[in-house]
Amino acid sequence: MIIVLQIMQNIKEIFSNITKDDYEHGLVNLHIHTKFSDGSGEPRQILDYAKNNGYKYISITDHNCWNAHYEVSDEMLITGAEFDCWHHAIFMHLLAYGFDINNPEMEKFMAKNKEETESAMLRLFSKRNVADLINAIHHAGGIAVLAHPACYWAFSLDSFVKSLIKLGLDGIELYYPYPRFRRVVKFHKNSAVERIANHYPQLIRTGGTDFHGEIFGE
Repeated sequence: MIIVLQIMQNIKEIFSNITKDDYEHGLVNLHIHTKFSDGSGEPRQILDYAKNNGYKYISITDHNCWNAHYEVSDEMLITGAEFDCWHHAIFMHLLAYGFDINNPEMEKFMAKNKEETESAMLRLFSKRNVADLINAIHHAGGIAVLAHPACYWAFSLDSFVKSLIKLGLDGIELYYPYPRFRRVVKFHKNSAVERIANHYPQLIRTGGTDFHGEIFGE
């Protein structure tokens, strides 16, 4: 248990040293998808590009799986995954960072097949329990972050986030461009997300581009 807490503290320290400018100037990208879910890029190409172009940190966060992290590893590559789940009748995405990819508690949350990583329709039927998922992430030494919060159909986004904090939520994805269809499926303003982040200063602020393409950096 002490080792797990040390691992969690290490990832929190890394995140605490990442600045807003790092996210906005393309030095850190903690939301990247590859061929292992609904992206098309190769993990090795993504990592090599980041290493050759001055990135401090990146994280590959494929849907409901972390196969890419069995294929590539590096000090600048933070273990990640993006999970589909429901909370208070709201479909949401929970990002996990820094967890032990070999931790057995995480296995039950992993996709059973490729369709569960790429089919948006199939992923809507997720039965992952958020409280259990957050606990498993913590037990695996990781942290749990709410992805693209402006997209959730919550009458009160503040209340929604507060309820997740009670379950152990560690962070909120603040520096996010809302690309592709999320420009349309967006129910709250970026300013509302920032107000919530300011209201709950204990939340770690993260960010990323939600990259799904083939050639990272283009």
